[in-house]
Amino acid sequence: MNSLLARAMRLLSQRDFSEAEMRRKLLTAHSSFRTQGEREPVSEEDVNGVIEYCRQHGWLNDSDYGVRFVESRSRKGYGPRRILLEMQQKGINQEEAKAALASCDLDWFALAKEAAYRKSNGTLPVDWKEKAKLQRYLIQRGFRQDEIHAVFSDSEY
Repeated sequence: MNSLLARAMRLLSQRDFSEAEMRRKLLTAHSSFRTQGEREPVSEEDVNGVIEYCRQHGWLNDSDYGVRFVESRSRKGYGPRRILLEMQQKGINQEEAKAALASCDLDWFALAKEAAYRKSNGTLPVDWKEKAKLQRYLIQRGFRQDEIHAVFSDSEY
């Protein structure tokens, strides 16, 4: 278990992880050693023990991780729908993910407008084909329809 804890601490020193990601990393890392014959396979109980140890010491917390993840992804121009989906893919349950989104006081309308201006080089398109293309881009980035509509309704067009 000491080598497992050392691996968890090494991983956490590099970046944050959700509990599900850490569990997967710890299980898959040691499963590769089984084929090489270097170490004994790790048990679920050992992994659960390491996860609990990290949780007790405050190194692993899905709520805090969710808030940091929302802040990080929103700075990169992603909307709430995409961020929520990515958090669920990382193993954070839907309630904690929604709570993290709600706890971050972000103006999604302003972020959608910023992403649109960044994509269109500072000016919103006039042509309907270019507008549709920009709307599809914002949808892919995870912004909701009302936020996308506000981008174009606030403009002079």
